[in-house]
Amino acid sequence: MAGDADRVPAGGDGDATVAMAVDDGKAVGVGRETAAREAARETTAAVPAGPAAPVPVGPTDRPGPPVSRRSPFYIGLFGAAGVATTYALVQLIVAARSVLVLVGLALFLAIGLDPAVRWLGRWMPRWAAVAIVVVATVGTVVGFLAAAIPPLVSQAGAFAHQLPHYLSQLQDHSSTIGRLNDRYHLQQRLTTAVSGSGQGIFGDLIGAGRLVLGVTAQTLTVLVLTVYFLADFPRIRQLIYRLVPRSRRPRAVVLGDEMFAKVGGFVLGNLLTSAIAGAGTFVWLLVWHIPYPLLLSFMVALLDLIPVVGSTTAGVIVSLVALTVSLPVAIATLVFYVLYRLAEDYFIVPRVMGRVIEVPATVTLVAVLVGGAILGIVGALVAIPFAAAVRLLLLESLFPRLDRR
Repeated sequence: MAGDADRVPAGGDGDATVAMAVDDGKAVGVGRETAAREAARETTAAVPAGPAAPVPVGPTDRPGPPVSRRSPFYIGLFGAAGVATTYALVQLIVAARSVLVLVGLALFLAIGLDPAVRWLGRWMPRWAAVAIVVVATVGTVVGFLAAAIPPLVSQAGAFAHQLPHYLSQLQDHSSTIGRLNDRYHLQQRLTTAVSGSGQGIFGDLIGAGRLVLGVTAQTLTVLVLTVYFLADFPRIRQLIYRLVPRSRRPRAVVLGDEMFAKVGGFVLGNLLTSAIAGAGTFVWLLVWHIPYPLLLSFMVALLDLIPVVGSTTAGVIVSLVALTVSLPVAIATLVFYVLYRLAEDYFIVPRVMGRVIEVPATVTLVAVLVGGAILGIVGALVAIPFAAAVRLLLLESLFPRLDRR
């Protein structure tokens, strides 16, 4: 017994339990190894359980690899989403293009009038300067309407008074109107239009009324937007500059200020040259006793705002009106506008605008034609300052980078 007990290692409670189990196994005829395994299993079960060991993760439980961006499914899915988003944005722009044109025109006018507001802001608050500029602009438009409406009304009354006389001349084959009637059947067409259902005449009247209401609404919209943009233009400019990354913001501020200066110089210079054209027309019409001098001078001033084609169109209209006086007066009027156009292009515009725009003549003509084809009168009006801004970006940003390569 002592020899067997000496082979059991001495230790804690677990060793004593194993020794007792070995002695009991001898008593009942159980082998030493079997009794030791049973005692060890009971001892392990009696020990309080510790923290659970982590369960090994099998290969099927691990997350799979990410979707490859070169996968055809990935490319097709995101390509289709991009096309759908682009199509939706294009449709939104097309649906709102009329409103966007008005907003762009109002912003263009606000940029152009901002130099005058800043100049007046040296002596007064900005809101007062904005009020003065807006009142002066609205006063000019109201003055044109006040000068245009009475002559048009009187001319329409005179035409209605002379209408029976014109109808009697249609039957006179020796008169000019009679010969035109024989050639183009004017009386027959007039009779058909008057004796018909009347839908054509009333439709034209309704269309004219809608046109007048639409133009009035658009003018008021542009005026209100211009006032708001002009009053809040410093914050609008800061917001535009904040869209540029901070590292490139100083350069963007310099280029942006120069672009705004070009737009402002063009608008103010264009207004001044148009005023000169209107004043010259008024004096010429008074000297040669051409009717409606105030109305025609305002029309010339407004059309002269459109670059390249505006003053030419105005000259043709005034020359046609001068035919009511005599043919020599009409020819002299046409020559006057040709000479004035040359003086405006080579003397007035360089003196008034100076080096603000710096757009070559070829670029000016192409820009006006393209802008007029895209946006009509508005496109022709903003084409030159837009071309000046593009030219500035090319000279200050793109060309230096290309030269360094």
